[in-house]
Amino acid sequence: MEAMQVAQRMTAEEYLALPASESGRDWTTLVEGEVVVTVPTPLHNYVKVDLCFELQRWARSNRGRGRVMDPLDVQLDERNVFNPDILWYAEGRAPARDAPRPSPMPDVAIEVRSPSTWQYDIGAKKSAYERHGLPELWLVDTSAEAVVVFRRSRAEVRTFDLALELCRDDRLESPLLPGFRLALGELFPREP
Repeated sequence: MEAMQVAQRMTAEEYLALPASESGRDWTTLVEGEVVVTVPTPLHNYVKVDLCFELQRWARSNRGRGRVMDPLDVQLDERNVFNPDILWYAEGRAPARDAPRPSPMPDVAIEVRSPSTWQYDIGAKKSAYERHGLPELWLVDTSAEAVVVFRRSRAEVRTFDLALELCRDDRLESPLLPGFRLALGELFPREP
């Protein structure tokens, strides 16, 4: 995924007032008041779709496993509106089908990234997610074939106090997703 910063500053209110077709919800995000445009690559989409499929399969295998969603605008404050590549909401927390923008903070936000988006994902976006109480963040690094997980050990903890870097030989799991296990080698298959 390549990212391009647009020379335009705006508030979350201004950003959310744009018609969906203009804001390009799946292609832009508001980071510290700056509109950032992203252009997905095939690798980004392969990894995103495969991870979404595995999460959907897990969620639908038993009742009460919440809802997996594609990008939705999540307003964190007056300068930040993110649309994670994949969102997971615990049972009963997902926005209604006809809910207006923005959506509530998910329980797990997943950002699939490349070197061009690293500065936002690991920098300003991670900090904003942390400040605003996101329980768990997954940063999927398609270049390194790794997933960096940031989570809180308990709900009342104010910061991400646990960080894990998982490589292709590890399994992606979360205490928020009981029974979900994904061998990262499956997410990053080696093509012949």
